[in-house]
Amino acid sequence: MALIALAADKGAPGVTTAATALAAVWPRHALLAECDAAGGDLAYRLPSEQGHPLDAGRGLLSLGVAARRGLDAPRIHEHTQRLVGGLEVLAGIGGAEQASGLTWLWEPLAQAFGSLPGTDVIADCGRVGSYPPINGLLAAADLVMLLVRPQLDQVAHLRDRVATLTAALAERTPAPPPVGVVVIAEAKRFRKAIAEVRRVLSASGGAPDLVLGGLAHDVRGAELLRGEWGGRLDRTLLIRSARELAATVLARTDHGAHQRGRHAQTPETESSPA
Repeated sequence: MALIALAADKGAPGVTTAATALAAVWPRHALLAECDAAGGDLAYRLPSEQGHPLDAGRGLLSLGVAARRGLDAPRIHEHTQRLVGGLEVLAGIGGAEQASGLTWLWEPLAQAFGSLPGTDVIADCGRVGSYPPINGLLAAADLVMLLVRPQLDQVAHLRDRVATLTAALAERTPAPPPVGVVVIAEAKRFRKAIAEVRRVLSASGGAPDLVLGGLAHDVRGAELLRGEWGGRLDRTLLIRSARELAATVLARTDHGAHQRGRHAQTPETESSPA
């Protein structure tokens, strides 16, 4: 099954919200994995399926301790939790100091993610370049999604950043995964912002098809996703844009899997709580 890694470009916040929204609407069974070496906050943002806070001590750190005796798919499930709606999550570590003891974990973790039966993994990997060991996981992904704001200074250097990241991953594997761009834009200029990023990349000699699509910067949608408001989450622009992006990404990764001789299976269950 597919491993989709999300990471932030410089000055592009919101990776955790983006990964959560994408996993929530993913058309197949999904695991949301919080792999940000700077520390995660899912345990403090999202309620468990019983309505209680998630157990902050159960997740990536406890898995890292257990993984010294071996890491496989069943062991991963021993350290995951379920959110309201049924989405399975692997909560992240508490901070960067804990990441220093997990530098060995990322490549075995990526292999274990790839062996999860009937499950795609959506991994929140934080900011690119801030923690080189995470490249061991990124290099094993089927697709790396680089989140960017539609600001001129960011977009102007985007092609170079994609090239730098691809080169770093090529040091880990002879066949690095494709890197795609996701534009995080305000709702009022959502479509226009995506088109502008495509135009700038094309004009600067980049590849327009780097842009996979976009996610709406939707404050109310993010609050609903965290359970802070009542209302229809599926009607928010955040979730509507996430569904559109999920369809694009799934088609792209399945096509790549077939090209590499891998055949993705589509289980009948769906993890979406939205």
